Amino acid sequence: MLAALLDEYGLDDAEVTMESRFTGDLELESIDLVTLAGQLQERWGDRINFAEFIAGMELDEIIDLTVGRLVGYVVDRLRTAGRS
Repeated sequence: MLAALLDEYGLDDAEVTMESRFTGDLELESIDLVTLAGQLQERWGDRINFAEFIAGMELDEIIDLTVGRLVGYVVDRLRTAGRS
C-alpha cells in the first residue's frame, strides 16, 4: 500500500525501512496519511483504526511516526482480532 502511494507521487525510488519517518523521510503530508489510513481500513476493516492509533499521540510523535511503528500497530491489531 505504501509503495503504491509513494509511486503515485513519483517517489517510487524512495528507500522504505522500518525506521523511515512518513513526513521527514518519505515526504508524505497529513492528507497522505489519511489516504493510507483509508486503504488500511478498506483492506482490514474496523480491525485497523488509524484515528484511534494516533489519538493518544502527541503532535511530535505523529510528525515522527515511523513505518515500523505503524506496522507494529497493524500486526498487533490483526493478532488481537484473530483471537476474538
